[in-house]
Amino acid sequence: QVQLVESGGGLVQAGGSLRLSCAASGRAFSRYAVGWFRQAPGKEREFVATISWSGASIYYADAVKGRFTISRDNANNTVYLQMDSLKPEDTGIYDCATAIGDPIYLISSYSGPWGDGTQVTVSS
Repeated sequence: QVQLVESGGGLVQAGGSLRLSCAASGRAFSRYAVGWFRQAPGKEREFVATISWSGASIYYADAVKGRFTISRDNANNTVYLQMDSLKPEDTGIYDCATAIGDPIYLISSYSGPWGDGTQVTVSS
């Protein structure tokens, strides 16, 4: 089973940028689609972006299209989420997870349990 550790979160003003990393252990990492999700206080976890095992298929939530970029480096067992033009609405705890089904742009296609994630806070 793949184990994932998120990092790279922090406090940034609106319009700023952050790059999140999802570091994985496990020999089968490159076979999984990996998605990023976020959860704001009092709200449900929501889909942000995902990338297939080969990198050929990428999907973004409408709220982040044009601002976020997901990528992966299977040789280093890492998936990245570059976040530009951040908005206060992007604030939340960001988690990554591996897909266990299709379609990969739905949270129901991902495995749990969810980890601690990394906190992203965007101030006005």
